[in-house]
Amino acid sequence: MRFDVMTLFPEMFAPMLASGVTRRAFEGGPVQVQLWNPRDFAEGNYRRVDDRPFGGGPGMVMLAEPLRQCLAAIRAARGPENPPAPVVLFSPVGETLGHTGVQRWASSAGAVLVCGRYEGLDQRFVDTHVDLQISLGDFVLSGGEIAAMALLDAVARLQPGVLNDEGSHQLDSFNPALDGLLDCPHYTRPEVWDGQPVPDVLLSGHHAQIERWRRDRRLAITAQRRPDLIAAARAAGALSGADEAVLTGLGKSSPTRL
Repeated sequence: MRFDVMTLFPEMFAPMLASGVTRRAFEGGPVQVQLWNPRDFAEGNYRRVDDRPFGGGPGMVMLAEPLRQCLAAIRAARGPENPPAPVVLFSPVGETLGHTGVQRWASSAGAVLVCGRYEGLDQRFVDTHVDLQISLGDFVLSGGEIAAMALLDAVARLQPGVLNDEGSHQLDSFNPALDGLLDCPHYTRPEVWDGQPVPDVLLSGHHAQIERWRRDRRLAITAQRRPDLIAAARAAGALSGADEAVLTGLGKSSPTRL
């Protein structure tokens, strides 16, 4: 799996690629990341990569030609023997990235990730070369680098051998193994902290009761915070009679701290 990242600030990626548990995926692991700076393909003494927008207005727009030359170099480096990599732009107009999308990328051959800056890219480059646009949500970042790192981190942790516990990501929020629900609260030592005890059931050693408690907490938290995920799980037939009884009980009780 190979991701080629087009960015004016490649130095931003160094800590992410060398830190944390996901570095196992990047340091000789299954996820290869190559960084490319469009400024290296710009002309003139100043290696200019942006200019003022036609029609006026604030900010600057990234020039199409350095981006095209950078993309051509990436495709040459990937070689004709490999399938063409999709070109992905991080943009507010893109589809919001979710767990299903991350899973697709985690089993893909990679992509070319374009990190925009300033007011964005010359639209002619987007129309000609970009295959897909992705958004992290309804907010604007200073550039696409943070979005690219989020995608790379999410993809890396799904690779076999990256997490200490192979099944750890199976219990993540939004995972199909949890029927797309949010995860439950977690506790560790000491048993009482600042006057607050760990729930008794977690100390009981009764695995069936513990799993039922965790399922109930997942249902309660999801119903309170993300009712749309409850609706999706119900539509998929993922909720049992016991689950529905828990949800019905929640509707009859007063709100509590979860």
